[in-house]
Amino acid sequence: MVLVDKGIALEEAGQPNEALQCYERALCLKPDLARAHLCRGNILLESQDVEGAIHAYSTAISYSPGYAAAHYNLGNLYFRIDRRDEALKAYRMAISLKPDFPDAEVALGVALEEAGMMDEAISRYRRALEIKPDYFEVCMNMGNALKSLGRIEDAVTHYRRAITINPDFVPAYFQLGDTLGELGQDADAMAIYRQLIGIRPGLVEAHNNLGNLLKHCGRIDEAIASYETALRFAPDSADVLNNLGTVFEEIGRLDEAVAHYRRALHLAPTAANVHNNLGNALQAMGRYHEALAQYQQALEIGPDLADIHGNIGSTLHRLGQFHGAIQSYRRALAMDPHHAGVYNNLGTTLKDLEEFSEALQCFRTALEIDPAYSIAFDNLLFVLNYDPDKSAQEIYESYQEYERRFGEPFQTEWMPHGNKRILQRRLRVGYVSPDFKGHACAFFVEPLLANHDKAIVDVYAYADLVKEDAVTERLKGYVEHWVPTLGMSDAALARRIRDDEIDVLIDLAGHTSGNRLSVFARKPAPVSLSWMGYGYTTGLRAIDYFLTDEVSAPPGSELLFSEKPWRLKDACFAVYRPGEGMGEVSTLPALERGYITLGTLTRSVRINHRTVRVWAALLKRLPTARLVIDSASFRDAAIQEALLQRFEAQGVGRDRLMVGCHSPPWNVLRGVDIGLDCFPHNSGTTLYESLYMGVPYITLAGRPSVGRIGSSILRGLGNPEWIACSEEEYIEKVVSLATDLPALAKLRGELRPRMQASALMDEGGFARRVEHAYEQMFQNWVLSRQ
Repeated sequence: MVLVDKGIALEEAGQPNEALQCYERALCLKPDLARAHLCRGNILLESQDVEGAIHAYSTAISYSPGYAAAHYNLGNLYFRIDRRDEALKAYRMAISLKPDFPDAEVALGVALEEAGMMDEAISRYRRALEIKPDYFEVCMNMGNALKSLGRIEDAVTHYRRAITINPDFVPAYFQLGDTLGELGQDADAMAIYRQLIGIRPGLVEAHNNLGNLLKHCGRIDEAIASYETALRFAPDSADVLNNLGTVFEEIGRLDEAVAHYRRALHLAPTAANVHNNLGNALQAMGRYHEALAQYQQALEIGPDLADIHGNIGSTLHRLGQFHGAIQSYRRALAMDPHHAGVYNNLGTTLKDLEEFSEALQCFRTALEIDPAYSIAFDNLLFVLNYDPDKSAQEIYESYQEYERRFGEPFQTEWMPHGNKRILQRRLRVGYVSPDFKGHACAFFVEPLLANHDKAIVDVYAYADLVKEDAVTERLKGYVEHWVPTLGMSDAALARRIRDDEIDVLIDLAGHTSGNRLSVFARKPAPVSLSWMGYGYTTGLRAIDYFLTDEVSAPPGSELLFSEKPWRLKDACFAVYRPGEGMGEVSTLPALERGYITLGTLTRSVRINHRTVRVWAALLKRLPTARLVIDSASFRDAAIQEALLQRFEAQGVGRDRLMVGCHSPPWNVLRGVDIGLDCFPHNSGTTLYESLYMGVPYITLAGRPSVGRIGSSILRGLGNPEWIACSEEEYIEKVVSLATDLPALAKLRGELRPRMQASALMDEGGFARRVEHAYEQMFQNWVLSRQ
């Protein structure tokens, strides 16, 4: 026994060979000394002599069958080499021999947990804690097991108990922090990580995890500070560099994001996720080919990563390579059939190919996978607006479903507004948009902001911009309060708007990309309305008004809006300021060519079986006419070919069409004699541009209000005679314009000055009407509270 004790001392001193010699000398003197066989087995196991260790433990048991420690050690060895059934048997034997054996209870619990026998595993952990109440490691084991069964609150209790027993037990802090984060208890999770940092200030992972939570909560500056603190302790942490890059990307500091991703890749060149993130940042900067190169590198590292194939698809989509994008999306879904984001993006691309039914199914599938995926619902509603075969009531029913899913749940957060109920005072007006930049919306937002009477309204712009540009700088000059909101959570933005005491809040995005409708769903201002950026209802009852006109939303259409339509009197729903560089109006092309050129600058999503049929019929009625279809949707030769084939199927040769993409399109318009509006969803900005370039167009009045955009513009111009009420009338009106070239040539020279003198470009008059509307809306709120 003395030799055994000496061996144990040598082993603890880090001298295993000398310890082994002591055990073997003891066995020479007493071969049946079970304790010596046990200790010898431990040394052999540490030296990777597994068979020798098994023999030693088994020998100990043969000499002393009731030796619980030998059964326990043999169980640990069997568990280590994946002989799990034998391990379970050994642990059970150890416990039967020594009922108060907490380590054996824990080891048996771990083995049972791995075998999927969770209930019995938990009972073993519980027994270990009965024997040894301060066994903090077992508290964490118990927490993990309970968490795996979905008993999250019970798991949290055990993680907290582990920390209470041993405040220095770092793993329990991480488990507790992560679990609280998963529960959405972000504040409590952050408190745990801060507590841990107080104990271990240099623990990089704690700073990193705290940064992740702060980022999730929209506390961007604090998140950046946490990541930067982590980097001070570990400047070569690729993980932290990558996380910091994602924050910079989220708030639009793309150059810094790229720099951090590249630093992370220098340290970890085989990190596929970082190559992917760098690709995303480059894609956001419009550097599509560089983004594709990064995605390709990521695929070389991880060819089966669905996210990367999905990102390749979105990049190809932006390059106009729709069919290539679809192939990438389908590869991603083959790898991950439950990837809601890829289904959403696939639907968006199919929409641009006019595959409406399949696109809608993709969005519905995305929502089945992730019912909270509001972006997929936005896209579903967006596509329904373009569907040529659905009635207005059918479409509106989906907007009502949006309200039930994404509007009603926030009504519990509605709170009384403390705004001053004083009439005829200066109103605080807030515009919310992701498009305060070189975007089509700027042609309509800028003239309003530029002409606001600052004595009537105090203007706030809540700008959700990834990248600012020259237009952004101009818009900043028109408003008193410019509030960047990128990276700010919807809840945080709603609080900011409430704190700013906004009286009238205006949504400029509707269901388009980057919208903040869930901010409006929280009703942060006493009066809210939607205007211009989307063209139709939001579906949210939290929004009070939809700013429109009598043509876009004629009397009787109120049941198709969740908001109350507020019709501007004697005015179009928007005022237009043309972009720079459009140049002068040309003479009528038909006078030189000898034939009429019809044209549209619309996106492909607006061209459907009805428009193709009607335009083909027009070309047959005008046998020498040509049709120009030009927009970014037709950059891809395959898309051009598909459209040409559709016209050929209607009996119109491809030589009658010119399909392509030119930017800017002003010379295309100079070559067009008559514009063709789309239906049932009219075009938008391009109709104003056509008129400004001297090109009259024919429109077909349809569904409120996206099917009446063209009608509203023509009424504002003073040419309602170009509005058709049927497809047959549409054809006749185009033919009528085309058969009187002198009148068409005269009209071409008159259109721009007439437009400039009309309500369409009356910036000051429009601003006064809108301000008056705001005042009346606010008055309604004040009077309703008295």
